[in-house]
Amino acid sequence: MAIVTGKQVGLTGNSAIAYAMRQIDPDVCAAYPITPSTGIIEEFSSYYADGQVSTELITVESEHSAMSACVGASAAGARVMTATSSQGLALMWEMLYIASGMRLPVVMTVVNRALSAPINIHCDHSDSMGARDSGWIQLYSETVQEAYDNLLQAVRIAEDPRVLTPAMVCMDGFITSHAVENITLLADGEVKGFIGDYKPGRSLLDTDNPITMGAMTLQDVYMDFKHEQSMAIAGAKEVVVEVGSDFGRRFGRHYGLMECYRLEDAEAAIVVLNSAAGTTKVAVDELRKKGKKVGLLKPRLFRPFPYAEIAAALKNVKAVCVLDRADSMNGFGGPLFSEVRSALYGLASVPKVMGRIFGLGGRDYTVEHSTAVFEGLYRIIETGRMEELTGYLKS
Repeated sequence: MAIVTGKQVGLTGNSAIAYAMRQIDPDVCAAYPITPSTGIIEEFSSYYADGQVSTELITVESEHSAMSACVGASAAGARVMTATSSQGLALMWEMLYIASGMRLPVVMTVVNRALSAPINIHCDHSDSMGARDSGWIQLYSETVQEAYDNLLQAVRIAEDPRVLTPAMVCMDGFITSHAVENITLLADGEVKGFIGDYKPGRSLLDTDNPITMGAMTLQDVYMDFKHEQSMAIAGAKEVVVEVGSDFGRRFGRHYGLMECYRLEDAEAAIVVLNSAAGTTKVAVDELRKKGKKVGLLKPRLFRPFPYAEIAAALKNVKAVCVLDRADSMNGFGGPLFSEVRSALYGLASVPKVMGRIFGLGGRDYTVEHSTAVFEGLYRIIETGRMEELTGYLKS
């Protein structure tokens, strides 16, 4: 693929991720195809076949095998990457916990797709949200540009000696993975200079310094391992900010823990992940023209959850709607709603917070939906009453 770096080009999300992987040139990539992430590995395998990477590309018989191979390669000291979606991520479940528990900085793109049943190949966040407590860092991407930039940063974040935790870069299936958007690519040398060489602190192949990984632990020490892991992923928040700041200084695109869009004086706000944030921004701009003080908070980092920063961003808002593209199946809304509402609980003046589940299985989310949500928030502000705390946004 002939691509000019430094200028805007049109690429799909899958093509942008594959191109970033070529530039990163990981030591090992083990993968099994699944819609809608298949294009990532298809294109990366073309780079491999053309000799443009030195990667050991391992084609396996399942996604469980893919993550198993990633775990083994990373434990041996390799820089490792893969990609998957939906049932593929679900089939990796057992190995996700092993990768994180063994503190292996595997980087994986998750192209979000609904979990079966019934079978659906389109976007929602039930796959990555199902893995939210597996010990992986999770970065969410609104656009093709952000997905590309997030993947480059995820390598630095995961491999940081203070972190050493695997990372998922999530983008919406078909909406972002297959849509062509303008994107500015970095030069290969810029990418290499940014991510640097991977120098693992430990490796199973380092026979002069033998180690044991994945050993049996019992009641006396297991909890200590988990505590250290928990502290490491919590500390990743600061590393995400540091890496985003360095990326911004080098390349002019700035990233933090979240994006606050016209929130400074907002009375009503929507909180939403990924591509739906772009749709919501259009509604915000249209309502602002009509004098409505509305805004958007788009979390970029979901794991670890930046609860204090989210609370600070929303502390002056009167009413908030958290939109989830997944249902926790707990009778009390989606996962993002629960965590945002908990984050706001300790404020001196807590905004009214409601949750709505939307867009499951790829159902459209439109500017009109955003506008209707804001209208509902203003009714809450005016009356002081919330008629429905959680529910589905279907009409």
